Amino acid sequence: MGILNVTPDSFSDGGQFNIREKAVSRALEMLQQGADIIDIGGESTRPGAEPVPLEVELERTVPVIQSIIRESPSALISIDTYKAKVAEAALEAGAGLVNDISGLGFDADLPGVIARTGVPVVIMHIKGTPRNMQANPYYDDLISEIIQYFHERINLADSAGISAKQIIIDPGLGFAKTLTHNYEILNRLKEIQSLGYPVMLGPSRKSFIGKLLDRPTGERLLGTAAVVAAAVLQDVPFVRVHDVREIKQVITVCEAIKNPPSS
Repeated sequence: MGILNVTPDSFSDGGQFNIREKAVSRALEMLQQGADIIDIGGESTRPGAEPVPLEVELERTVPVIQSIIRESPSALISIDTYKAKVAEAALEAGAGLVNDISGLGFDADLPGVIARTGVPVVIMHIKGTPRNMQANPYYDDLISEIIQYFHERINLADSAGISAKQIIIDPGLGFAKTLTHNYEILNRLKEIQSLGYPVMLGPSRKSFIGKLLDRPTGERLLGTAAVVAAAVLQDVPFVRVHDVREIKQVITVCEAIKNPPSS
């Protein structure tokens, strides 16, 4: 999953692709580099981020989706939103997946949109909101609480008419997590996978890599690659990244380790 933030303030690529032509060009480039999904977000969810008005998020995302589909009709596009109206408009414009950082928790109308359209949905773990989630993240038992969260959200999804086959789960690296929490999740992925749902990870350029390696945002590719390699070797089927060309190579080699080529 290639990241395309059409925002002025995302933590890594804010302001780079918030002009439609640049965003579409970047999406097409990532597809050419090997991205299977383009994940488009119109609101930054970095720690401390303020929400943006509905109209702004719609204006940022929907025209970009329409333009990408016009240029590449077979492209699979994910809309990174927790707002039902944004998801609905994005799906009408040609998106085929909803990536919700709130785990269906911020907009009571979103589960109905997912159920009605039948599209896949990424249910991510979070505590609090992007504005306050890193204030003092605390867990009595991190993995047990994440698993319990997913049980609750999946039950909510089921009651709304969302089928199990639509659901992808994301433990939310960097969302209400300390440095230790993030690495504990990566160390104990099998417990999260035991729920039986496909897992997605979004490690790309995040601060838990930067703090460990003492590297700024733009110098976290190798750390991101290490996380992706560990994930792929543990059968994680979805990774969300900025550096598609490089990470595609990491994935290709890891898949060859798992399934050696015949020649």
